Amino acid sequence: MTKITKFSDIRPASEEALKSALVSTAGALMLTKASPEEELGELFDVVQQHQVYSDGKTFTDLIPKKRLKQIRKEYLAERDDPHFDLQEFVGRHFYEFENETPTYFSNKDHSLRQHIKELWSVLERKNRRDRGSLIAIPYPYVVPGGRFVEQYYWDSYFIMVGLANDGEWDRVEDMIKNCTYMIRKFGFIPNGNRTYLLSRSQPPFFSHMVRLLTRHRNRPLTLLEYLPYMQGEYRFWMKGKRTVEKLDEASAFRRVVRMPSGTLLNRYLDTKKTPRPESLREDKDTAIHTDAEIAEKLFLDLRAGAESGWDFSSRWFKDPAVINSIHTTDIVPVDLNCLLYHLEQTIAETYQLMFQPLLARRFRQRAEKRAAAISRYMWDEKEQFFVDYDFRAGERTGRITLAGVYPLYTKIATPDQAKAVANRIEKDFLKPGGLVTTLLETGQQWDAPNGWAPLQWITILGLREYGYNALAEKIKRRWMKTCEDVYAQEGKMVEKYNVIEPNKRGAGGEYTLQDGFGWTNAIYVALIEEDEKTRTARS
Repeated sequence: MTKITKFSDIRPASEEALKSALVSTAGALMLTKASPEEELGELFDVVQQHQVYSDGKTFTDLIPKKRLKQIRKEYLAERDDPHFDLQEFVGRHFYEFENETPTYFSNKDHSLRQHIKELWSVLERKNRRDRGSLIAIPYPYVVPGGRFVEQYYWDSYFIMVGLANDGEWDRVEDMIKNCTYMIRKFGFIPNGNRTYLLSRSQPPFFSHMVRLLTRHRNRPLTLLEYLPYMQGEYRFWMKGKRTVEKLDEASAFRRVVRMPSGTLLNRYLDTKKTPRPESLREDKDTAIHTDAEIAEKLFLDLRAGAESGWDFSSRWFKDPAVINSIHTTDIVPVDLNCLLYHLEQTIAETYQLMFQPLLARRFRQRAEKRAAAISRYMWDEKEQFFVDYDFRAGERTGRITLAGVYPLYTKIATPDQAKAVANRIEKDFLKPGGLVTTLLETGQQWDAPNGWAPLQWITILGLREYGYNALAEKIKRRWMKTCEDVYAQEGKMVEKYNVIEPNKRGAGGEYTLQDGFGWTNAIYVALIEEDEKTRTARS
């Protein structure tokens, strides 16, 4: 640890001072700028139900030519006209945001590495004023691609990994600054900078972003710069802590879950119990045969599944083949809690740098309790793997998924547990094209046969932490070949791949396969840069 001899400019130096330093206007925007479905009412529902656009996200992202309340009023006045044309009405009142980036056509003569280098600028967006549901943020950002043209939370971390390996540090810092801006404005990092995404977050990788920047600067004091924002992130996930602590049995309030032992862990949640605007038709179809009260819980669980980033997977279903058996909010996810362990450890280290041993010990103890609870409740001795925990049922879910590698990634697993996980990865998850996400084929995109770049990366790094370098290398080679083969055939990178039959396309879920693609590009860059560095070291 670097010793600091002068820190008079480092303020605030206490937890209470840090709380007051973080100026949070959480919810302010939501009070002044509602989500499109709230302002458009019946019109929004009718457009989505009639599939004026094949992808429901298209309509939520359109920019109104006048105030939404005025458009709603005109709709109500015109809808009963026998000549009323819904599609014409929408076209007359809305338009798509045309980004200034020129149309891009890939050059198959270029290597995949060159292709990705070109795409960083193509995928960059600037949005300093609100446009429809798109919320202004101050700095440029790199988007995933395809239908995803916002700064998404967990995508951004993996995109940053690629940008860092390409030396694009200004872009990395810009995206981190956007995250801190959103923490100040909303009190948390939303799923994405859209009004209809303000009711949920995504897997909390912010402390990993800060660590990435700290390593680049080679300056531990970077942690102090971002401590108020890490605290803001932590408070968001732990809101409800005091309420749950007063209870005597396993229960949950907001995103905090009291385990049977009294230890506090976390779950995914959303603050709304309505269909997701961008998937309104799909959500209503899922709930078509349920009564109102059950439908509200179903919508809540679908939204929580979206917060998890795994939207959707049999991981969240009671019946793996039936999406309306989803019960995400009953589940304490292993990956989420590993990420919060990392956040607690990072905050503890930062307090240590500030010569605040009491606060450092407080967060270190919280991290240690969390790690012990993860091992106690999520290690399945029979399966020899980490799994999620259903706190309502008081038992593990039994779903074997790649989320089970996060305890290796965050160095929570014991050596014996890591060995068992590595064996299971090689035996069951490793396929010709890389790692499959789960062991079940259900038609959901976060199940077999699909593989996803971020999970390949997390598994590779997790295995290396425990010395399973040969297996990590095998995964790396198969995944890279899959990306290379698809690029050779189609001239593009895509969001997910069929790793069981790599000659077939990734599929499943609520929308068509998207190309671009931010985190796939990024992880490929990170992996191939390792090879470049190895070659340079040998030469």
